Amino acid sequence: MTQTMRWFGPNDPVQLRAIRQAGATEVVTALHEVPNGAVWEREAIAARKAMVRAAGLDWRVVESLPVDEGIKTRSPEWDRLIAQYCESLTNLAACGIEVVTYNFMPLLDWTRTDLGWELPDGARALRFELVALAAYDLFILQRPGAAESYDAATCAAAEQRYATMDDAARLELERTIIAGLPGSEEGFTSPAFLRAIETYADINAATLREHHVAFLEAVCPTADAVGIRLVVHPDDPPFAIFGLPRVVSTEADIANLFARVPNRSNGLCFCTGSLGVRADNDLPGMVDRLGDRIGFLHLRSVQREPDGAFHEAEHLGGDAAMAAIVAAVHAMSVREQRSIPMRPDHGHQMLDDLARVTNPGYSLLGRMRGLAELRGLERGIAYAAGQPS
Repeated sequence: MTQTMRWFGPNDPVQLRAIRQAGATEVVTALHEVPNGAVWEREAIAARKAMVRAAGLDWRVVESLPVDEGIKTRSPEWDRLIAQYCESLTNLAACGIEVVTYNFMPLLDWTRTDLGWELPDGARALRFELVALAAYDLFILQRPGAAESYDAATCAAAEQRYATMDDAARLELERTIIAGLPGSEEGFTSPAFLRAIETYADINAATLREHHVAFLEAVCPTADAVGIRLVVHPDDPPFAIFGLPRVVSTEADIANLFARVPNRSNGLCFCTGSLGVRADNDLPGMVDRLGDRIGFLHLRSVQREPDGAFHEAEHLGGDAAMAAIVAAVHAMSVREQRSIPMRPDHGHQMLDDLARVTNPGYSLLGRMRGLAELRGLERGIAYAAGQPS
C-alpha cells in the first residue's frame, strides 16, 4: 500500500512536514476553497501540487471533488455542472492526478453526533448515536414527518435526551451535525438545512440511484480518456438519515453501480469504517470480490455498540477485522502488481493533541499511530507470506 495522509491545505493545523515525519510519502487533498460545482483551474492545481512536492511529498489522489447538489437532484443546471466537473477532471489529469474521490450522499457528508467522546484511556473519538440524531431531528430541526423515521422507543429516548439538555448542549449538537466538518461539502443552519431537505422531497432511493448512474455515464468517458479513476466513497453512516436516501451502503449497492456503469474509471474508495458500521458487510470478502475496482483505501475501524451507536475504535481494534482486511489487500496488490493508496482514516485525539485545536478526526498523533500500526501489520503479513511489503 502507498502510505498517505489527508491534508486540508495551507490552513490545516497539521503541517506537511509533520505528515512526512509520520511516515507518509503522499498526501490526499483538495482545493477546499473552490465552491462546489465550480471548475478547478489548472494553475491552482499545479500550485498546490508544487507546494506539496516542495515538502518532499507527492499528491496523486484528490479527496474530494464534490458532486454539486444540482447533479444529485438533476436540477436544470445539470448540463452545466456536468461540463464543469469534466473540465475539472481534465485539469486534474493534466497535473498528474490519478484518483479522484467523490460521494453521492445528499446534503451531508460523514455525520457524527459527538466529535470528542472520551474513551477510557482519556483520548477522544468521533461517535454516532441515533438517539442524539433523533433528538436533533425531532425537537431542534423539527422536520415534518420526522417521527416516521424512528421507532417508538427511539422517539421516547430522544424526547428524554432533549429534555435533559441545556441550551449550550442543544447548540453544540446542532453544530456537530450540520455546521460542516473537515472536507464536508456543505455547512448549514437548521432553517437552511430544512429547506435543502425539501429539494429531495420527490427523490427516493431508486431515483437517487438513477441520478448516480446518470452522473457516471456522463463523466466516466472523460475520466477514461484522461486516465483518471473515479472512486466513490460509501455512505457514512451507511443508512438513511433525515429521511434522505443513501445508496452506496452495501456490497450489493456497489456491485450494482459497477454493473450499470462498467467503465474502468468507475471505481471504489473502500472505507472500512463506513462499510463496517453494518455487520452484514463482509469487509475482507468485499476486498476479494471488488478488488480490481478499489482505487483508494480508507482504513479505520468502528466499534458497534449494543444500541446501534458506534464510535471510532483503534485502527487495529473494533469490529473491522483489520488483519484480515489488510491480508486481503496485500494479496490483491501482489496479484494485480499495484500499490493502492491508503490513508489511516480518522484517529483519536490523544496526548499533546488534546491541548491543541485540531480538525475533528484529523489530529496528527492519532493518525500517526494508526499509520504506524497499519504499516507494521502489512509488513508482518508480507513477511509471513515470504513477499515484499
